[in-house]
Amino acid sequence: MGILTHTMTLLLLFLLLLSPSVSKACHPVDKEALLDFKHRITDDPSKLLYSWTDSTDCCSSWEGVACDSSGRVVIVSRPAVSSGYIDTYMTGTLSPFLGNLSSLQVLDLSLVKELRGPIPPEFGNLSQLSYLDLDSNKLTGPVPMSFRHLSQLKELYLYDNRLSGVVPPAVTASWKLVTGLGLSGNAFSGPIPSSIGEMAMLIHLDLHGNNFSGRIPSSIGNLKNLKNLDLSENQISGIIPQSIGGLSALEQLYLQKNKLEGSIPSSISGLTSIQFCDLSDNKLTGNLPPSIGQLRNIRRLLLLNNKLTGELPATIGHLTTLYDIYLSNNHFTGKIPSSFGNMHNLRTLDLSRNNLSGELPPQLAKLQSLFELDLSYNPLELGSIPNWLQELKLGTLVLAQTGIEGKLPDSWLSSSSISTLDFSSNAITGKLPRWIGNMTDLISLNLSNNRFHSSIPDVFRNLSQLRDLDLHSNKFTGQMNAIFSNGFFFSIDLSDNMFAGPLDENIGETPGLGYIESLILSHNTLQGTIPKSIGKLYQLRVLKLVNCGLSGMIPEELADAEYLTTILFSRNKLSGAIPEKVLNLEWLEEFDVSSNRLTGKIPPHKAMIPESAFLHNSGLCGSPLPPCKSF
Repeated sequence: MGILTHTMTLLLLFLLLLSPSVSKACHPVDKEALLDFKHRITDDPSKLLYSWTDSTDCCSSWEGVACDSSGRVVIVSRPAVSSGYIDTYMTGTLSPFLGNLSSLQVLDLSLVKELRGPIPPEFGNLSQLSYLDLDSNKLTGPVPMSFRHLSQLKELYLYDNRLSGVVPPAVTASWKLVTGLGLSGNAFSGPIPSSIGEMAMLIHLDLHGNNFSGRIPSSIGNLKNLKNLDLSENQISGIIPQSIGGLSALEQLYLQKNKLEGSIPSSISGLTSIQFCDLSDNKLTGNLPPSIGQLRNIRRLLLLNNKLTGELPATIGHLTTLYDIYLSNNHFTGKIPSSFGNMHNLRTLDLSRNNLSGELPPQLAKLQSLFELDLSYNPLELGSIPNWLQELKLGTLVLAQTGIEGKLPDSWLSSSSISTLDFSSNAITGKLPRWIGNMTDLISLNLSNNRFHSSIPDVFRNLSQLRDLDLHSNKFTGQMNAIFSNGFFFSIDLSDNMFAGPLDENIGETPGLGYIESLILSHNTLQGTIPKSIGKLYQLRVLKLVNCGLSGMIPEELADAEYLTTILFSRNKLSGAIPEKVLNLEWLEEFDVSSNRLTGKIPPHKAMIPESAFLHNSGLCGSPLPPCKSF
């Protein structure tokens, strides 16, 4: 928030710093204050304050300092900004003596990164201060009550610190000239002060990522100049006030990830300048007001993860400027309005996880800019994949659990440029067609929980861009190794099929698995042993080989995959001892070797693993199983 204003202020700051030297030497009071600040910096590895010495003049020689014609300091900035250094820092605290800089107009110590301790209340003495930026440090404590005296303040940025406490209403009430206020990324709590409605000049208000609670004050509707409002990621409850419709200049509204309840007010139609609106991840209920169709400048609308009900208003089709609409995970019912086909600029249409039914309107074929279509988990009972989809230039098509039956059509999918395809949880039958090898743009493929029954065709090797593959819960047969030979996988799930093994002993050296994080092969007839080379999959986090007919020992080399969090080997024929290194992997959270033929004492381990994870191994003993018998 306030990035443009912030940038303009810094530009003016730099121009002043580059201006010719002033005629008078630095005022001794100002010099003393700045030297005290330097004294409180305990670590300055980049020597940002190297030029600040007692023997030189602070107005003409000190980097990051600018003075007026009388020798009074008017600007103090982080020296790294004016020097061009980016990745620099200083460790220390803010000096209360900075409050003696009576002519100071700009104080910018942002991105110093390691400033700690409280903001000195003496800063309230800076009666000429118009710009204060302390963002991206580790400051603690509250906003000083003395800030109510900063009557000339126009911009205040304190975001990304560790500040806390309640924002005093008396302070915000006194900031009559403030246009930009950024307090995000702290631990502020309590209500948003209703006096914020008295900050009539506000253009940018960013309070996101705190612990603010209570209601959105209805006085917020008084901020007629407000363009950006971000209250997201807090604990705000209650309703969205009707007064919000008075913010006719508002361009960005972010209220997501709160506890807002009630319906979206019909007054939302008053947000005639709104371009980005995110109300997702709340507890909003009721119908979507038809007046939403009056937001003629909106580009992005996100309402996902709420409890909204009723039919989708046809007036949404009036939003011809809309690029992205996300309505996922609500309780919308009825048909998708045919008017949706009028949103000719639409790139993303996500209506997933609702209760939408009926025939898909063929008018959606007019959405020639559409790139992502997600209608999954709706009782649409499609039967077949609509032919008009081939008229779109989709990159993502998700139709999971939409009632698709029969075989996959090859008339257009085979020549499409789709990169993400999800037809999971339907009733698709037959063989995996050979034309799947023509979909060389595929990055993510999910055909899980269908009725496929075939081996994987050789042309599957053509899918060199594939990163995520999910074929679980089908009746695929043949060997898995052909799948692993190409692509560059992050995740693979082939569980609950009829694949045969054994796994290649060199599977861990397969180039396509070099960055894999999740490998799930459970409930297949793999047999053989667990390859030692799996330990060479250094990015692996999840490994599931449940009920695969595996025998032999758990290889100790598995511990070389040091980021493993989940290891599930239950219901096999594994024998021997549990390797201590494997059971003591640093990130291990879930481990299950039940129903095998393991023997020996369970190694001591840090992870909280239940007794059930070791049961039905007649030769195992030791905590959490009964103690081993001494012989």
